[in-house]
Amino acid sequence: MSTIDQSRLLQMRSSILSQNGALQRAAGRGVDTGETVANAPFAKTMTDALQMVNAQQAKASELSAAYERGETHDIVSVMVERQKASIGFEATMQVRNKLLSAYRDIMNMPV
Repeated sequence: MSTIDQSRLLQMRSSILSQNGALQRAAGRGVDTGETVANAPFAKTMTDALQMVNAQQAKASELSAAYERGETHDIVSVMVERQKASIGFEATMQVRNKLLSAYRDIMNMPV
């Protein structure tokens, strides 16, 4: 597999961003420079999402451990929290897979 030329990748990124801005202006939307949920930095959005999934898994682990120690007898809440954590983890894995697929598609595009 060939190495990634970072300058070429950054050039492609800036080109895509400028084309996107031109398309938005042509559509009459303009480019919003304010910080909104839709315009939040990608890295921050991903970090926040991963922290939420991690917190959900920690909560499920705590409830499971408390049930095993006999501190709680509510198996329903334990199972619900474990399922929430499982769904969050599966969703995270699907997002990761889609990102990797998109990255491979971009890298295989002819220039």
